[in-house]
Amino acid sequence: MKKIPLLVVCGPTASGKTAVAVELAKRFNGEVVSADSMQIYKGLCIATAKPNEQEMRGVPHHLIDFLGPDRSFSVADYVRLAGEIIRDINERGKLPIICGGTGLYISSLVENVRFDDTGSDENIRKRLSREAQELGNHSLWKKLESVDPETAAKVHENNLPRVIRALEVYEMTGVKLSLHKKNSRSEQSPYNACIIGLTCADREKLYDNINKRVDDMLEKGLVQECRLVYEQHKLATAYQAIGFKELVPYFEGSQSLEECVDKIKLETRHYAKRQLTWFRNLNGIQWVETDKFDSFEKILKNIENIVAKTEIMCYNID
Repeated sequence: MKKIPLLVVCGPTASGKTAVAVELAKRFNGEVVSADSMQIYKGLCIATAKPNEQEMRGVPHHLIDFLGPDRSFSVADYVRLAGEIIRDINERGKLPIICGGTGLYISSLVENVRFDDTGSDENIRKRLSREAQELGNHSLWKKLESVDPETAAKVHENNLPRVIRALEVYEMTGVKLSLHKKNSRSEQSPYNACIIGLTCADREKLYDNINKRVDDMLEKGLVQECRLVYEQHKLATAYQAIGFKELVPYFEGSQSLEECVDKIKLETRHYAKRQLTWFRNLNGIQWVETDKFDSFEKILKNIENIVAKTEIMCYNID
């Protein structure tokens, strides 16, 4: 079966992905499909840096601002929905452009990961959750390491849902989650993907961009936006977003706004480092170090040259 051309623009937060993806969509007759695990939720437009109408510049964007903040949304859900949208865009003669920083979404989509159908066992999950509460996250992670070291090496001990899920799958099936994942990649990808990774050669430049972005969010009303949703939906899934949860101590009166803003900047920098680590392991990614160019147009020209060498060039540049 003929593969679908797919252009991917990924990279750490504050690397300029949205502006690049929109301009490429203009030049390649494309539409943007978001790959951001927080932008899917309604609300928190400032905190999650959702592109506004002016930034979209008339380019259709998909999988943004469509899900209630209290709804769960898995990577399997993303791969299914994004796949449907990509096929529709392609059938209409346009180029699908994935844009985002959620590495798990992008790698699972591009590599055509098939998710296990082992289901779930609420009793196992509750027991493992209690164990984590009583003995600590590290103890539960060590348990995972003993049965599935490959998965444990990729999951931080504080990422409790993933640790519990990996142990749950092992208890239910007797098969390691890492083996499930290897088997899930047995089918060929339906995409001819050109993957562009945006970053800065100078890491301090990226961190400076992050700090400036947070300051800009504050000027746009980040605190007011987050206070409103905090009062309405304190426990919603969507509000684990960086930029919201760090402000909760300020709303509760236990920390100053300055302390919380510093925490947002720190956590965002840490998140950017994790994103870079993930994307470096993505097969076929071609990096563009944006701080090596003295204009936005030169960045785009460099990307066009990369794309010109791939099979997605069936789409004409305006």
